[in-house]
Amino acid sequence: MLNPLRLSVSRVSLARGYSVAARGTTRVYSRTYKKPSPVVKPATTASVEATEEQEEPSSAVEEADGKKFALHDSPLEINTFPQATGETINWSDSFHGLGSQPFPKETNEILLAPISPDDIEIKPDGLLYLPEIKYRRILNRAFGPGGWGLAPRTETYILPGQLSREYGLICHGRLVSIARGEQDYFGGEEKITTALEGCKSNALMRCCKDLGIASELWDPSFIRAWKKKYCEEVFVEHVNTKKKKKLWKLKSIKTIDYPYKAL
Repeated sequence: MLNPLRLSVSRVSLARGYSVAARGTTRVYSRTYKKPSPVVKPATTASVEATEEQEEPSSAVEEADGKKFALHDSPLEINTFPQATGETINWSDSFHGLGSQPFPKETNEILLAPISPDDIEIKPDGLLYLPEIKYRRILNRAFGPGGWGLAPRTETYILPGQLSREYGLICHGRLVSIARGEQDYFGGEEKITTALEGCKSNALMRCCKDLGIASELWDPSFIRAWKKKYCEEVFVEHVNTKKKKKLWKLKSIKTIDYPYKAL
């Protein structure tokens, strides 16, 4: 026969065991969990392009009245140039033919020929320069009309008071030089085309340095000798402000351009 006292004690022990286990289980599952973060959808192609466009420098031009107009002159994705193999070249990022071989001797003689002193001009601040049309004439004699060209490599960047654009000089189907042209610009839609042409001509002049055209203009000894022979400094006065300063001019020119007058 079972002992009632022993049975009751065992039931009490079993109940205590379940109670302890329950308390332990309660402690385990009473931890506080962090709220899950919201799911972030991956950016679509359209949103990525929109973000990149916002980060890139703007080519929009602001007029005096606060209105803006965009130039939309980014280089084409594929600027084709037919080759004998039928391939195309994107001149906006290609370096095809750069430094591959020299030009023929007769071409080099035209490019490296000394420039005539009568073709050189001087700015009022004393800087010598060759008019941009003279560079084009030299290139036409060397490579023939249609045998060379300027390919834009970037869009036009508008800075406060200035715009700039990078160009590559292509001669007989290969890249010869890369330069960034610049031009002062102070706003106004009616003046943008003139400023863009000035920027292109400035890039052409810088590219022609690599071909040796008019290299004398960067030779200090030539500059000093030429200015001593053909130029002079004169004192002038501003017609409106009455400020006096020195300006350079050619000896062959006897007049002073407005708004200055000779003293």
